[in-house]
Amino acid sequence: MNIILYIIIFIMGSVFGSFLTLATYRIPLNEDITHKHSYCPKCNHKLSFLDMIPILSYLCIKGRCRYCKAKISPRYFIIEILCGLSFVLLALTLGVNVYTINANVIINFILGALYIVFLFLIAGIDIEHHYIDKRVLVYGIVVLFFSLIYEFIYGQDFNVNRVVIYFVIIMIVLLVNTFEIKKKGKDSYAINIILLCFIMTMFTYEIVTIISIIMTLFMIAFYEIIDSIVKKNKDKNKEQKIPIAFYLCIANCITIFITNVILI
Repeated sequence: MNIILYIIIFIMGSVFGSFLTLATYRIPLNEDITHKHSYCPKCNHKLSFLDMIPILSYLCIKGRCRYCKAKISPRYFIIEILCGLSFVLLALTLGVNVYTINANVIINFILGALYIVFLFLIAGIDIEHHYIDKRVLVYGIVVLFFSLIYEFIYGQDFNVNRVVIYFVIIMIVLLVNTFEIKKKGKDSYAINIILLCFIMTMFTYEIVTIISIIMTLFMIAFYEIIDSIVKKNKDKNKEQKIPIAFYLCIANCITIFITNVILI
């Protein structure tokens, strides 16, 4: 029975992953992500239901558009699988199974899943465009708000002072960013990284964010070393922006799964 439950959870995650591929493509373009019909970005042909089945559609059409035969980026396929696996890992690390399902477990899983979606959105947009979209940050704050409400009503370790302090800091960071936008005409990537870290801290714990930051630094250092070796004979003067938010979200996701296992 548990296997069936985890298969269902994987399918749910892959469906969210399919939506995430759409959202990470459209949000930077300021396109609607809920009402506008899915289409091929190459030929603009509307996709049918059979074209949008997570994972299976990509395999059946062999990674190419059924209409214009243009190659579809494998990132769609990869994100759907990773999101499905992340949902399963979340369920496993939270101890979700057919014998423990109750309202508390379901709510914790839903909030955790929505947070993972937030991390995937931030990471997906950052790796492609190297910026953090304010609308996605707002979505993260909304998920955080509902999480805190649930923790306040049913949790035993709710710390009002901690929540107030962090919310005040977040408001100050947002205010500073507003002045930065007025001054330079664009968002500050560094300030948004700080805001992302505070959202992560409030949703999890300080130690989780600290470990995530340390892991991020190691991943960036490792990438830079490999990149310098691979591009040893190439143009070294070409400026390459590091997608810090991408690495931070991946590190945070991994840290959450590990700490959940420890706490079970």
